[in-house]
Formats: sequence, C-alpha cells, structure tokens
Amino acid sequence: MKVLKVPARTIAVFVLPCLLLYVCLVFVPILVSVYTGLLKWDGLTPSKFIGLGNFKDMFFNDPIFWPSVRRTLLYAVASMLEIPLCLLMAILLNRYLRKANTLVSIYFTPVILSVVIIGQLWKTIYNPTSMGGMLNGVLTSLGLESWTHNWLTEPNIAMFALYFVSLWQYFGYHLLIQFTGVQNIPDELYEAAKIDGADGFKADRYITLPLIVPIFKISIVLAFIGSLQAFDLVMVMTGGGPAHATDVISTHMYNSSFLSFKYGYGSAIATFLVAVCLVFTGFINFFFNKLEKKYN
Repeated sequence: MKVLKVPARTIAVFVLPCLLLYVCLVFVPILVSVYTGLLKWDGLTPSKFIGLGNFKDMFFNDPIFWPSVRRTLLYAVASMLEIPLCLLMAILLNRYLRKANTLVSIYFTPVILSVVIIGQLWKTIYNPTSMGGMLNGVLTSLGLESWTHNWLTEPNIAMFALYFVSLWQYFGYHLLIQFTGVQNIPDELYEAAKIDGADGFKADRYITLPLIVPIFKISIVLAFIGSLQAFDLVMVMTGGGPAHATDVISTHMYNSSFLSFKYGYGSAIATFLVAVCLVFTGFINFFFNKLEKKYN
C-alpha cells in the first residue's frame, strides 16, 4: 500500500487560510477586549488609558461583580451535576429499550427551541396564581399553598428557578452525547464480561465508565463553558433582576457596556470571563487526561 507523502509546506498552504481566519475571529477580538479593558471609554468620547483601574474597580469596588461570579459558578456546577444523571439514563435506555433513539430525540426537543420561546414558556409557568401560573396553580390544587412563590421576583428564589430551566433545556443535549458514547462501546466487551461473571452495573463500572471518560469530558467542558457564558435565558426571563439578584457575569458585562456606557469596564469583565474559561477548561482537561491515563 502506497502512502501519499505530502510536504509540510503544502500542508501549511492549505491550513494557513483557516488558521488566519480562526485567529482573526477568536484571538484578535480577545486581544482587543483586553486592551479596551485598560481604557476609560464610554464608546463615544475619546478614550483615556487608565491601566488596571477597571480591574481594580471590578475586584474591590463593584458590589454586583462578586455576587454575579458566585451565581455564575453555581450555574456551572449545577450544569455539570446533571451529566452523571444523563449518563445513567443513557445506560438504562441503551440496555432496556429497543427504540431508545426515539425517546432520546424527544428529550432533545427543548435544545432546538429558541431561548426566547423557552423563556416565555417558563415565565408563564412561574407566574403568580392570579396571572394563571401553572406551577402555583398545581401547588394550590394539591393543598400546598404555603409552597407557592413569586418565583421570578423573589431574590432568594429567582436564580434557582433559572437554574432549573437551564437544566431542563440542556438535559437532552447531554443525554444525546452520553447515549451516543454508550452505543459506540462494542457489545463484544459486555458479552466477554458476562462470561466472566460481570453483568449489569458491575460491567458498567469496569467497561462503560472507563471507555466513556473522553465523551464525559466533552459534556463537562461544554456544560461548564456554556454556563459561564449564560446570558440569553437570564435576559429573557428576569433581565438580571430583581435588584440584580439574577445577574451573572455576562449580564453584568452587558449592563455595564450598553446600559451604563462603560465600555472599558465591560471589556475588563469580558477579559475576566475569558480568563476563567481558560483556567477551568485547562483544569478539567488536566483532570480527565489523568483519568484517561489511569484507565488506559
């Protein structure tokens, strides 16, 4: 069999256009944002270089920033905690249902819906009883009036209501990823394990879990990064309110940049968000690479 040997220069010629496009669309905006974060600028008048002044204000003088960081990280942790449940469900569907693909497709339906539609749907569900809210109506009909709340206007509850909607929306997304990974594991491995006395969840422990680690890592990274960038659902359902109780990093960045006209400050928040994404992505990759080496 002849192997086609292509000179490195030829490979570079074909790769270079895509690489330049990627750099222009990803790295250049990041560098521009980092530079803008060093300016005092409202987007209209001439900018003024203030060095790390925006970052100092962000870390030490902004009462909204750190609570928004805490909510964002909780958002990310909650998103990652549903992935083991998705994996368990994927294993059960693959094992006990013949036409599991249909059910997985049904679970995937919320993912393809517009976030505006989902936000408006759940706002209606969370409405007070006087406005026809389904959740409060069901609780009232069950004699649980004390459990009813103004779900999106009570500061201590509103963020958890958003967490639930996000988990509901992306459950099918991560289920599909895990289900595909489970299906790609050869049946011969389970048959050999069954002969050796390992069946059911015991086989999953020694076969499914080690082989699913790369797929599990993909879901974890996507869930974490997607949660850090959470914006649209929060803006549709609460707009960051009441009284900034549901502000996350991205909504705080938006409000600072486009409502308060502090483009330099908003860019500093964006730079912080990019740094957090890079650090945690690197940590997740390091952790799962250790797991992969252990099982290999």
